[in-house]
Amino acid sequence: MNRKQIVFALTICLLNSCYQESRLLVNADFQAIIEDGNYTAPVKVKLTNNSTGADFYKWTFEGGTPSTSSDKTPSDITYSQIGTYKIVLEAWNGYERGEKEFTFTVDSAVTVSFDAEFRINDFAPAKVRIINRTEGASDFYWTFEGGIPETSADRNPGDVLFNKPGVHVISLVADNGREKFSLSKTIQLQDTIAVDFDVEASFDDFDYEIPFTANLVNKTTSGLTYEWTSTGGEITDKNAKNTSIHINTPGTYTVTLKGGNGNETKITSKKVTVKGNSNLYRMVNVKFGIKSAVDIVGSFYSLKNREIVTQNNVTESNGENINLVFFGINSSFEGCHFTSPDLARDAGFKLIPNATKTYFVNNIETSGLSFTRDNFDTMTNDSLLKSLDIKSASNTTSSFSAEQGFRIVLFEAADGRKGAIKVKAFVLEQINSSYILTDIKFQKTKAE
Repeated sequence: MNRKQIVFALTICLLNSCYQESRLLVNADFQAIIEDGNYTAPVKVKLTNNSTGADFYKWTFEGGTPSTSSDKTPSDITYSQIGTYKIVLEAWNGYERGEKEFTFTVDSAVTVSFDAEFRINDFAPAKVRIINRTEGASDFYWTFEGGIPETSADRNPGDVLFNKPGVHVISLVADNGREKFSLSKTIQLQDTIAVDFDVEASFDDFDYEIPFTANLVNKTTSGLTYEWTSTGGEITDKNAKNTSIHINTPGTYTVTLKGGNGNETKITSKKVTVKGNSNLYRMVNVKFGIKSAVDIVGSFYSLKNREIVTQNNVTESNGENINLVFFGINSSFEGCHFTSPDLARDAGFKLIPNATKTYFVNNIETSGLSFTRDNFDTMTNDSLLKSLDIKSASNTTSSFSAEQGFRIVLFEAADGRKGAIKVKAFVLEQINSSYILTDIKFQKTKAE
């Protein structure tokens, strides 16, 4: 080889060596970040291109939007459907090519929802049906605060029993394999049924004597249906919430109430003892005020209403029901007497509208009648009163005083009913408040 050939060969070799050293290697690399770490559809993927030595890029986003890109760093990619997807990056220059793949899974979107429905009603104990309406989850974990069962891993746990009233929390945690989603709801149960009632004698039958009528007052809580029974007597409406009972025969009876609300039924009973008819009312510690206390203590008494009536409460409608009028001249209790309502004005009281006539024996000692303190105290029926001719022996104008002490006053009302008043004490109080303290026994109805 001549000198020129050798020089040419060396030049070609040097040029080729320089070319090999300047050629760039391609390293395809990128980072894919799932936005917020949320793998539940829709998923957004943020890309960072870390490739080196490349001049050109081709991205392929299987199932994504967009599906391809030639940008070095594409904008975020969105995946709306569940599945496993592959992101592929191809990077190259004029001499080399590189490639990288990234595979990930988009989980199903989870919507947590359920209903808690009372099977019958919300009175404890109550069964609650759990209806799972969750979508997109594969696993479930339930907790039922205060329930039976307390937990469940079933998709549909069915009925849960809650025995106690109050607020209970029902919680569901739903899992799609990667993430957990939760929802809680509260239910409130009313109190359990408590069956109770009162026997309230009618106004005329407060002494529990036949014929006897009483109201059966239902005090049950959390009840919906009722059934009344009795070992005797007649119940007006056996299935009403409140009813009444009428008894015509003396004795002891058991009244029973069964209450229910669909979830529970309970029963309670009470004894009612009814006595024979004495035809005699017994009133104790009745106060009759002196003349100056007529509007404070009251000096009038109604047998029908069994109460004292003050003068300022006398009206056209209640005047005819006033039967006893007491006159006490002052707090020294001199010249006291009972007088007829139709003579009230003569005693210095205001006129009583529609006043009736009552006959009094203020002084039995001068009347010819015999009726002692022992007679009054031991009188358990009206037999003694029936035999007294009070009307013929009446001495309305006769009087008595505190000095005479204890006194019995007999009376006969316009409707023929007879009675006796026992004056037990003459009580001196502050001005315009002095009174006599009495017990009264009188017939319920006129004796035949």
